[in-house]
Amino acid sequence: MRILVIEDDYKIANAIKKGLEQESYAVDASYDGKEKLGSILLNKYDLVILDRMLPSTDGIRICRMLRREKNHIPILILTAKDKLQDKIEGLNAGADDYLVKPFAFEELLARVRALLRRPEKTLDDILKVGDLELNRVKFTVKRRGKSVDLSSKEFALLEYFMRNPGRILTKDNIIAHVWDYDADILPNTVEVYIGYLRQKLEKPFSGSQPLFKTLRGFGYKLEDPESPENL
Repeated sequence: MRILVIEDDYKIANAIKKGLEQESYAVDASYDGKEKLGSILLNKYDLVILDRMLPSTDGIRICRMLRREKNHIPILILTAKDKLQDKIEGLNAGADDYLVKPFAFEELLARVRALLRRPEKTLDDILKVGDLELNRVKFTVKRRGKSVDLSSKEFALLEYFMRNPGRILTKDNIIAHVWDYDADILPNTVEVYIGYLRQKLEKPFSGSQPLFKTLRGFGYKLEDPESPENL
């Protein structure tokens, strides 16, 4: 999943970015928020971690603007303001959660996971599509009960597909949610990684229907091989 961190303190922003990337999230950092607002409005992020006090604007103002535009992206506000009224103001402006500085990264991570569980299709830490199971907390993947080892990027790609089973995902969709802006994306990067998933999740399981379907000119789709229409 793709996360945007808007934080003017470079040290804090980069520490959050590094920590979340180690947890298999794709993360972009912005130090004032202005240049990333268009991307948020275009729904290219799954979550925003937003500092309340920014050099050029106020995090509360950004929250209100996003909610006025009917953008429901989860927002976690970071702030040094710890008074009850400050928290109420942030939540009333449209923030989904409020974390006071200084904070432990473990708490930030737990709050991020909780916010990302809220979308309608992802209520649990364990995602299942047919005989395929992905545990978002333990970073494990199983098919037919057999463990499958994936790299962090393969895991992130599979999670995105499993959040959207049966939906056609274009290359642009996939890149926007799985890779950050600084990633070195080649024209065939998506095909290569889907090939890796096929090698690990389809080839070793003889007799099973394919999981990933390529729709030429459109994109890719993860199908439930156990659904009646695929039997």
